[in-house]
Amino acid sequence: MQKFDAIRPFYDSEINEALHNVINHPMMKALMNFTFPDVADEVWKEQLRKTHSIRDFQCNFIYQSVQKVLEKSSEGLTTSGFENLEPNTSYLFISNHRDILLDTTLLNTALFEHSLVMTASAIGDNLVKKVFLNTLAKLNRNFLVQRGLTPREMLQSSKLLSEYIGNLLLHENRSVWIAQREGRTKDGNDATNPGVLKMLGMGSNEKNLMDYFKKIKIVPVSISYEYDPTDALKMPQLMAEANNEVYVKEKNEDFMTILSGALGQKKRIHIHVGKVLENEIEQIKANNDNSNKQVAALAQEIDDAILSNYKLWPTNFIAYDIVHKTNEYAHLYTENEKSLFERRLEMRIDHDNPVALDGFLAMYANPVVNKLKYHDIA
Repeated sequence: MQKFDAIRPFYDSEINEALHNVINHPMMKALMNFTFPDVADEVWKEQLRKTHSIRDFQCNFIYQSVQKVLEKSSEGLTTSGFENLEPNTSYLFISNHRDILLDTTLLNTALFEHSLVMTASAIGDNLVKKVFLNTLAKLNRNFLVQRGLTPREMLQSSKLLSEYIGNLLLHENRSVWIAQREGRTKDGNDATNPGVLKMLGMGSNEKNLMDYFKKIKIVPVSISYEYDPTDALKMPQLMAEANNEVYVKEKNEDFMTILSGALGQKKRIHIHVGKVLENEIEQIKANNDNSNKQVAALAQEIDDAILSNYKLWPTNFIAYDIVHKTNEYAHLYTENEKSLFERRLEMRIDHDNPVALDGFLAMYANPVVNKLKYHDIA
């Protein structure tokens, strides 16, 4: 399948050579020293030299790195819904997107712990321009979504990507993770871009697109962090958008965001996986007579699942009460939690800048607003 070579991760047969190429890289040393602080370099190097598959690399090294990240920068990861998934079965996980690397890495951690098929995961090629990061992504079963293309190139790229995803799901029995839209959510409003579904649908050979979407087993995923470790880093882009300005990223900004996401304080984290969308897709097919309406209805179903199952934290209720000048949810957080949140706000945001202040609060408050559309919150 050479046509996928430009975007695919490594095959297992390529893993050992790739590891030998980066084993002495300073960033590999930094990652391994963080993960195994009490282990001599030669010990982990020897283990890497004996590694011949993505699964071995993920289970023996990356899983341990994630445990260290959780230990140092969180109060733990909880999960729900995984009991509804079948072992040895591939799924298309469509997820809200908060953190560049952690969202998919934590989902894979949970899948591994539940003995389920781990994912190949989409990552923008803009994030892996450095040779080491590109290699690390391919060692972790990331496939590339090509960015910054002309409309014609974008069409060809989308077709290739959709074929590759379909091939993974239907022929290789490999689960896939993809974000519900390009880029991380920066305002707390998680919404599925129908364009993502249209791209996925390009891989279909079914007469009705909904039959294809049923076949690839779509599972909506909700991930929430009590503290978003990159909350302050998201402000400049929100401010630019508020002023109708084009936001231009700083050099190395993506890398710094990845680092902050991994090492910044998150407190508690929760991942909920929904049920496979089957009956919902049948209903959409029965109730809508053209594919555009069907895709829009499917995007709405995914949103309904993600938002209604989103885990709200004290930080969300505190921000909601501050924004709405109310104590409506004061029974769901303590005075100490409120003062910690206010201190974070003070340290990270310039209070003389109302756009940044409003943006920061909205990022935490909007998930409450969105969940109220589905549930009363006690």
